Amino acid sequence: MKVRAASQPLRIIFGDDGSEHAYAAAKLICDLPLPSGSEVIALAVFPPTRIDHYPTIKEQLEATCEHLRDRGISIQSEVKAGDPAETILDMAVRRKANLVVVGAVGLRATLGIFLGGVAQKVVEYGHCPVLVVRAPYQGLHHVLLANDGSEYGWKAVDYLCSFPLPQGVRLSALHVLPPLYPEDYATAAWGMGKGPLPVISAARTATTLQKSEEEEAGERVLVQTLELLKQGGYKAESFLRRGDAATEILQFAKEKQVDLIVAGSRGLSPVSAWLLGSVSRKLIHYGKCSVLTVRLP
Repeated sequence: MKVRAASQPLRIIFGDDGSEHAYAAAKLICDLPLPSGSEVIALAVFPPTRIDHYPTIKEQLEATCEHLRDRGISIQSEVKAGDPAETILDMAVRRKANLVVVGAVGLRATLGIFLGGVAQKVVEYGHCPVLVVRAPYQGLHHVLLANDGSEYGWKAVDYLCSFPLPQGVRLSALHVLPPLYPEDYATAAWGMGKGPLPVISAARTATTLQKSEEEEAGERVLVQTLELLKQGGYKAESFLRRGDAATEILQFAKEKQVDLIVAGSRGLSPVSAWLLGSVSRKLIHYGKCSVLTVRLP
């Protein structure tokens, strides 16, 4: 990968709850070659009923900020009372952030600031890209870009082209073809075990020509993806697979020891928030590495 500087400064909202995943997120931010003019707003949120924890929270947050300042990062800090996800999202809108960074899993005991589901809510209801960092963090060595060919997938490509990855990162682009069985069957089978899905003969009615056209379309997506990444200064290797999108992305990430998955996200409205089937939700919930989800503006 050749060296190039991202053109747009990043304004990052960093949700810090003192957990190991938040610490991993701070380390990842330190590894990014942030463009000149970038700034980080570190935010700690506590329940209004736990005001007695404010001094400890403030002290922990300042320690994190000092660590980032030592790495030359411009950073501010705020401590607020309220709902963690709502407070982070509100701050992101008010400060016109173009990236939110949170830990994959928050504290469940001790201070009890972030309880489960905060990262998921921020991803689903946010209006800018969200980087969910999972501990342990060992650096960014291999990044996987998943492009399904939709407008959301291309938005992820566009965002990654200007995202400041560390020098020497290996970059892979993956496109997953639809499975050769009905999509509703795959959705129903999700979570039923690690065994392969049984073959449904009725689903294998596509002609060889149709399947070839599908594969050619997938290859065109990858060719265009690599070209756009090249224009952004990145060199990548492409991969084409077939199956359930989330399953194949997660399996690839495991096989290739991926540190960060980048994918587009449709986001969810309040009505549809509890429906299953979101690829980004599965990546965040089941993934063993960090995930960057990119939303349309």
